[in-house]
Amino acid sequence: MRLISLCPSNTELIAYLNLTNSLVAVDDFSDWPEEVNELPRLGPDLSIDMDKVEAFQPDLVLASLSVPGMEKNIEELERRGLSFITFNPQSLEDIQENLKKLGSITNREDRANEVVHSFQTMVTAYEKLAQRVEPVSLYWEWWPKPVFTPGGPNWLTKISQLAGGYNIFQHEQKASIKTDWDTIRDKNPDHVCLAWVGVRTEQVKPKVLYKRPGWSELEALNKNLVHILEEPLYCRPSPRLMLGLKKLAYLLHPTIYPKNDDTDPLL
Repeated sequence: MRLISLCPSNTELIAYLNLTNSLVAVDDFSDWPEEVNELPRLGPDLSIDMDKVEAFQPDLVLASLSVPGMEKNIEELERRGLSFITFNPQSLEDIQENLKKLGSITNREDRANEVVHSFQTMVTAYEKLAQRVEPVSLYWEWWPKPVFTPGGPNWLTKISQLAGGYNIFQHEQKASIKTDWDTIRDKNPDHVCLAWVGVRTEQVKPKVLYKRPGWSELEALNKNLVHILEEPLYCRPSPRLMLGLKKLAYLLHPTIYPKNDDTDPLL
């Protein structure tokens, strides 16, 4: 099959099914696995060049609704009569179901089941480890101004729990929450996790936190518990979240969780 992916998380689903060689083009932000960096680019996920997509004559286009604004991609794929599938995962369970569905479509059911089994095994193991710790509160920052953070339905709420923590916005019923600095300050999280969407870790400047009114009093800042985390491992709904979990859990509770060796537990 000739496959096209319109966002990084879909590209990663394809990679876990060992189908990277079937990719003929990807969006501008897809960067894993490394070999996809050699593929033709179709533009940013919110501004896909549909003429290029059509010219590649794909058998299947993997679209997404995980970011507001992606709806126009779906509309254009429909208008052009291109074969596509749309994923819109919010939870870890959704990600596993997407992987199995893609495996069924591409005749990779066995590989999909294998990855899902490893996924579920790790979740079960980390649930047991999480019971051995006193949960710490986590504030996840997706974007600094205006402030966006994950709510209860988002995968990072479950990742937080598995890592021995809890998302301070876990009771909010939206997957993405627009909030403000005063609200976060009042919640006084134990840890601040910076994973700015689309921003490389070396470009994230934690010094800006100290300029926010009252933030210099936060426990996390006073105890140097501000963490710059790799955006691809926490902001994309793909199985790579398990590598992010592995890193975060050891960072929060190094005496309880397995040491992070930077290897993907699902590969």
